[in-house]
Amino acid sequence: MEPITTYVHFPWCLKKCPYCDFVSFAKAREAIDHRGYADAVLAELRKRTDALGERELRSVFFGGGTPSLWEPEEIGRVLAAITAAAGRLAPDLEVTVECNPTSLDEQRARALRAVGVNRLSIGVQGLDLERLQFLGRLHDPDGGLGALSAALRSGMPRVSGDLIYGVAVGTAEAAREQRPEHAAAEARAVASTGVTHVSAYSLTIESGTSFGELARRGRLPLAGDEGVADTFFAIDEALEAEGLAHYEISNYARPGHEARHNLGYWRGVDYVGLGCAAFGTVSRPDPRWGLRSAGAAPGEAFAVRYRNIASPERYMAAMAEAGEAIPVDSDERLDPETRLSERIMLGLRLRDGFDLEETASALGVPAWSPARRKAAERLERAGRLTIDGGRLAVPKAAWVFADGIAADLF
Repeated sequence: MEPITTYVHFPWCLKKCPYCDFVSFAKAREAIDHRGYADAVLAELRKRTDALGERELRSVFFGGGTPSLWEPEEIGRVLAAITAAAGRLAPDLEVTVECNPTSLDEQRARALRAVGVNRLSIGVQGLDLERLQFLGRLHDPDGGLGALSAALRSGMPRVSGDLIYGVAVGTAEAAREQRPEHAAAEARAVASTGVTHVSAYSLTIESGTSFGELARRGRLPLAGDEGVADTFFAIDEALEAEGLAHYEISNYARPGHEARHNLGYWRGVDYVGLGCAAFGTVSRPDPRWGLRSAGAAPGEAFAVRYRNIASPERYMAAMAEAGEAIPVDSDERLDPETRLSERIMLGLRLRDGFDLEETASALGVPAWSPARRKAAERLERAGRLTIDGGRLAVPKAAWVFADGIAADLF
């Protein structure tokens, strides 16, 4: 039975962070229509049930936004409907809720656990007050560590802490960069709480964000590439010493606690997106979905990526309408060559890499064009790629170049 995962987007936060390019809107918890939004997601699920009915459901991920703002009772309603719609549940089904420290305490963690959540991903982001304020976070260092401790005290089986590194503060002319040893100390402090997983992301400046606009105007303090690379390896050394294996460029886990949902993305598993602004990628979707890109020749290994309506109000109104049609903002057809390029980009992020020949065979396309073979051999000679039969991997020392390495293989 082919696997599949589900992503549910919750679009509200207490405050929009200046670096965030996800679809989210600032709103007080009491102003959110918790039940109405859950009803809309359930209506969409009923229209997309066919995608789940013949597959093994491996994970459900509530992302955002800040899903820990959503009332646990409503998360439970949505989760129960998703698992009921699945053809089969994986025996180790992972159910994750993203959390901010300002909307998570032990009581809420217990409530989430009671409705079936077994993993929390908590946005600590840093343990330095100045950098937290620069990032627009509403919590202080004690609040971040306190949220991790509260989640662990609740009995939640799996808890992950997120960190952002490569952050400079001050002014564009006099930027003060985070030192590698300080970032390593923060990573050790998070690991020492007992969490089973840590994500450590380099700050990325995205267009369309407040930081993106400041950078465009030359007013944002930026960390240099060399310092960011040094910090990457300092965090790696610190977390490996704490017993967390560096299994993906930005992710560390104790044995058996890797993020199964994200592994699905990196390995090319289909996923159904539910909620406003959610993306989904599904192989040969049902024609009743009404996606413009769904047509294909018999037997062609194509997929369609869709994006739901981004406005919460418009999304909720659309899902309240009768009929089987599912309005979306956009959809695109992913032909086999495009899917292979994506698998290269994502698969090379994993410590173990991926099997190019097996993937290409499943997609019905050649694994090795002359240009790809030549590029792979050049990268191997340079120490930036290992080739073991059909399996490709990027050595850890070259992980900071992974995106460029993958692009060379397209």
